[in-house]
Parts: sequence; structure tokens; C-alpha cells
Amino acid sequence: MCRKIALEEHFLCPGFEAYWKTTVGDVYPAVLGKVVERLSDFGQQRLGAMDRAGIERAVLSLSGPGVQIERDTALAIRRAREANDHLATRISARPDRYSGFAHLPMQDAKAAADELDRCVKDLKFCGAMINGHTNGQYLDDPALFPFWERAEALNALIYLHPADPVTPLAALAGHRGLKRATWEWGVETGSHALRLVFGGLFDRFPKAVVALGHLGETLPFLLWRFDSRAKLYGVKLARRPSDYIRENFVVTTSGMFSAEPLHCTISALGAGRVMFSADYPFESIDEAGAFMDTVALSDGVRADIAFNNARALLRLA
Repeated sequence: MCRKIALEEHFLCPGFEAYWKTTVGDVYPAVLGKVVERLSDFGQQRLGAMDRAGIERAVLSLSGPGVQIERDTALAIRRAREANDHLATRISARPDRYSGFAHLPMQDAKAAADELDRCVKDLKFCGAMINGHTNGQYLDDPALFPFWERAEALNALIYLHPADPVTPLAALAGHRGLKRATWEWGVETGSHALRLVFGGLFDRFPKAVVALGHLGETLPFLLWRFDSRAKLYGVKLARRPSDYIRENFVVTTSGMFSAEPLHCTISALGAGRVMFSADYPFESIDEAGAFMDTVALSDGVRADIAFNNARALLRLA
């Protein structure tokens, strides 16, 4: 069993259930109850699961969408701070096992930047997790440049997590099994990430770093095509799209416990851009840990993906 740091591990704090349940309405009530129990636990249930999987540290993030669907900006600002304070209190009980990603009120770029600043400097969080668009506003919007300026200055990792699209994909209508985590969220999140690339965000903020789960939401498998089409359509960027994806993105194994896509991602991006995640409690933490322990990798690459890359990127002791 190798040492592991897990980056996409979720929790739920009191008063945020209504936000979260907007994304899980099609989950059976019995299953939903068990998930809520695991999300709300910071004690032996979660720690025992981490121990079984060999996870020494989990970077915890509020299960989305959280306040990003709140229409009252002032309320979103206040409640985001509440969520972060709640997480900081929980981390303080087990600082040897838990770290945190900030939850941000992206409705207001300055407020989001200030809360990220507070969370990184005062609460010692590792960065932030942003759950897709905020009421239709994507992260390449120029109104959010003050946020990116602060994130870059703080060297804060921004983890872009899936969210429901603004409008349901018509191609999936009538096929419930393709909704959300099966396919819809990957299309939405991969497209969101590509907006950052093709919109020139990383020309403006070249030191910004974005994390994607699910081994990069299919982006590592399409690098040549992105470069080819950008050239064909005359996209004006300082570098090729693939250069930004290789240099401004990192990816995690959350929800992708399969050797073939892992090896392809390593080949496309390099082992130094890949990190471990279990996606607890939405995926089997035991399967995630066993996969990382046994997938065909050299000992050095396994150690880097499971532990060393995250420790270095997040500056963990």
C-alpha cells in the first residue's frame, strides 16, 4: 500500500443541504441518506475509510454547487464564509489528516478574491474548489479577472469541479443514464476548461493553475486536435492550446480508476501533472486506493502520483 494524498474529497456542513440536493434529485432516498451521513462525518467513519485506502491526508471541499447557485450575492458572501469557517474548525481537530479547499462566492469577483485570500493566509487552505459556472457566468468572464489576479498572486490551486450545465444538453434528452456524472458533467466541465484556454486566460495570468478531476475531463486525449483546429480557425493565442493544458492544468484520478486512461494521461501530460483522488463518498474509496496500489506503474511514478506531486504543489508539510 502506497502513501496517498487525496484531493477531491467532499463534505457537507449544516444548512447547505438545500443547495446540494439540487444536483441529486434522481438518487434513491435510501442511497441519499447514506451519502449525507458520510458527507457530514469528519470522525472515525471517514478516517477509517482513509486508513483502509492508505490515504494519509484528504483535502476537503464543500460538496457543490453550494452558494454558487445563490441569487442573493450578499447572502452568498456570508454563507461561503460560514462554510469555510466550519471546515477550518473541523480541520483544527485533525490537522494531521485534513486540509481544505475554500468555497467561494463567485457572484462577486472582489469578494471571492478576498475570501480566497483569507482562506489561504489565515485558515491555511490549499486553494479553492469552484463548482463550474455561477448562475451562467463562466470563469473566463473578464469581470472575474480580479479574482484570477489574486489567485495567481497567492499561488492558489483552483480546482474546477463539475456542475449542471446552464441548459440541459438536448442530445441527452430522454436518456436519464447519460445525465450528470455519466457524461453530461464531463462535457460541461471539459468545455468550461477549454473556454479558459481558447479565451486567452492563461496569456493574461500565465502562473494560474487549474485542477481537473476525472483525468482531465477527456482533454488529455484531444491535444493534437485542439492545436489543429485552433490553427484552422485562426484562434489568437501566444502558444498552442496543448501547451496551456500541459503547463497550466493538473489532473486527478477522481472517478477514473482504469489503467488505460491513466497511462494515456501520463503520456499526454507527464506524470508530474497527475495526482490521486478518491472522490469520497461518491466513489468507492477502497476501489480508488486499491487501483492506485496495483495499477502498472514504476514505483517512482506511483509515489509521485499518489503522494509527492500533491505534497509539492500544495506545499504540504
